[in-house]
Amino acid sequence: MPGALLITGAGRGIGAATARLAGQRGYRVCVNYLHNGTAAEEVVRDIVQAGGTALAVRADVSREAEVERLFATVDAELGPLTGLVNNVGVAEKKSRIEDLDEERLHRVLTTNVVSAFLCAKHAVRRMSTRHGGRGGAIVNVSSAAARLGSANEYVDYAASKGAMDTLTTGLSLEVAAEGIRVNSVRPGFIRTDFHATAGDPGRVDRLQGNLPMQRGGDPEEVAEAVLWLLSDQASFVTGSFTELAGGK
Repeated sequence: MPGALLITGAGRGIGAATARLAGQRGYRVCVNYLHNGTAAEEVVRDIVQAGGTALAVRADVSREAEVERLFATVDAELGPLTGLVNNVGVAEKKSRIEDLDEERLHRVLTTNVVSAFLCAKHAVRRMSTRHGGRGGAIVNVSSAAARLGSANEYVDYAASKGAMDTLTTGLSLEVAAEGIRVNSVRPGFIRTDFHATAGDPGRVDRLQGNLPMQRGGDPEEVAEAVLWLLSDQASFVTGSFTELAGGK
């Protein structure tokens, strides 16, 4: 049954679409954000106006002290955690590997990888039957880039999502007998502002003709997959990867 759900980086894009759909499905939703509080509060307002329960919490989920505060807020305001969506992620402007600098690598890997490990850690401590929990589900939002490599664009981002895929596999095996399912979605070519942030706002339109389905995807399509993996309908699914990249 739906309960308290924490979605990191949920103020925009796939995270926001997932939060809105989760609210419709009866979850009590924590909309985590770091920079854009206005956007996060808009997501919360949409959920509440539709009859759901939600709150926005600012936290840098790559820092454990802030992760601890975030999870404590969920405990106090929304009740026992039943789901986590590791959605937060960043990509920087197109670059070949020989032009990357150390600071960029730290930013990308810390935001995309360290955050997922820290949030998974604190979710497991709450949901695992080994720790007195009642079970739950974790969905990691990876990327088709983990398979495709993103050569000449952002191999650092692709590598960070490859690390998230390994986390999905390893953690799913660790906690399978403790009532927690861990799965991943791999979106690609989705119409969000992610591409503009990475310096290529027209990327989906430019490349969609190369996709077998001949179109880009919408964040709501990814949200549907995430909510299915969280739900009881996926009760025998763990360690899986759902591809959402138009056949690429």
